[in-house]
Amino acid sequence: MSKKIISTTQAPAAIGPYSQAVQTGNLVFTSGQLGMDPVSGELAAGVEAQAHQAFKNLEAILVAAGGSLANVVKFTLFLTDLSDFAKVNDIMAQYVPQPYPARSTVGVASLPKGGLFEVEAVAQV
Repeated sequence: MSKKIISTTQAPAAIGPYSQAVQTGNLVFTSGQLGMDPVSGELAAGVEAQAHQAFKNLEAILVAAGGSLANVVKFTLFLTDLSDFAKVNDIMAQYVPQPYPARSTVGVASLPKGGLFEVEAVAQV
């Protein structure tokens, strides 16, 4: 099966040797998205603003692949402080329609650029 690289200027450019997303068949695998502004490259202030921006970035990548957040079958969320779990749940529910996809949430010691939140997804388009 071939793979197609997905890229959009509506989400931050990769900050390392990776692609924003890769599509193989009807599956899209996204790289983790921080709450960075795609134009300035700066992180939003605070976990809630970062979560909102990260979901917007992820949506832009999925739209570039011909889908949306409604096409996600699995999310992985990364938080530097698991006490923010409930806040992120509330924010995710604003962007992702029911029925909700599968999800894992992982507490991590740190994220790139000092981020507080990161999200990656697998979607079917």
